[in-house]
Amino acid sequence: MAQTSLPESRTEQDGSAVIRVLSYNIRSMRDDPAALARVIRACAPDLVLVQEAPRFFRWRKRAARLAAATDLVVLGGGATAAGPLLLCSLRASVERTEDVLLPLTPGLHRRGFATAVVRIAGTRIGVLSCHLGLQREERLAHAQALLDRLDAMGVEHAVVGGDLNEVPGGQAFRRLAGRLQDCWTARPRGGEHTFPAHDPRKRIDAVLATRGVEVLGCGVPAGLPGLAEGDLRAATDHLPVLAALRVPAADPA
Repeated sequence: MAQTSLPESRTEQDGSAVIRVLSYNIRSMRDDPAALARVIRACAPDLVLVQEAPRFFRWRKRAARLAAATDLVVLGGGATAAGPLLLCSLRASVERTEDVLLPLTPGLHRRGFATAVVRIAGTRIGVLSCHLGLQREERLAHAQALLDRLDAMGVEHAVVGGDLNEVPGGQAFRRLAGRLQDCWTARPRGGEHTFPAHDPRKRIDAVLATRGVEVLGCGVPAGLPGLAEGDLRAATDHLPVLAALRVPAADPA
C-alpha cells in the first residue's frame, strides 16, 4: 500500500499538531549514507527516532553530518544512550532531553533509551527511541522499563519508535501494545514488513503512541513521492516506519 496520501505536517486552529514521526534503524550508517539521507528527507519528518546510530569513533560528528544532510538537528541520544538517537525539525521546541542506560545483561550489548520532551505548535510531546534486546527475558524487562520511563516523563502524550527485535505476537511487543497504540495496526497506510530491507518478511520495527494521539496513517513509506525504492534497500538493512499523528493541544497552565 503506497503512502501517497499520508498527511503532511501542519498546525490546526485549536493548537493541535499533525506531525510526521519516522522510526529507523540505520545500522551505524555502514551502508549508503547518501541513500539514507534521501530517504529521511523524502519522509519530511518532524521527529526521527533512530536506532543503531554511530556509537564509536567521532560519533557526534557523524550524527551531526546526518542531521545536516536531512535538514534536521540532533535532539539527543547517540553513544550516550547506547545507540538510540533523536533528530527533529526546527518545528520542535525542546523542553528537555535525557539519555537512559539500561542494566547490562552479561554477554549482550548495552541498551538504552534516547528521550525528550518537545513542544510543537500548542502540543507537548514525550519522545522515546529504543532498541530492545535480542534475548526474550531481556526484551520483556526493556519493555517494562520503557513503560515506566514514559510514566516518569510527566507528559500526557508521547510517541515511541523502536527496533523491537520481535514480531507483534511476541511478549514484549504485546506488552507495549497493551498500553500504547501500535500505529500500523491502528491505521495501516504503507507497507507492513520492515526486515530485512532487501526482502522484508517480518515487522520488528514500530511507531507506538499514547492513547490520546490520533493515528492518521503508519507504515513503510514505499511509494512516497520522491522516495526511490532502490534507496530504501541501499540505505540500511531495515526499512523505516513513517507515521502521521494528530497530537492534541496541551491544556493551558
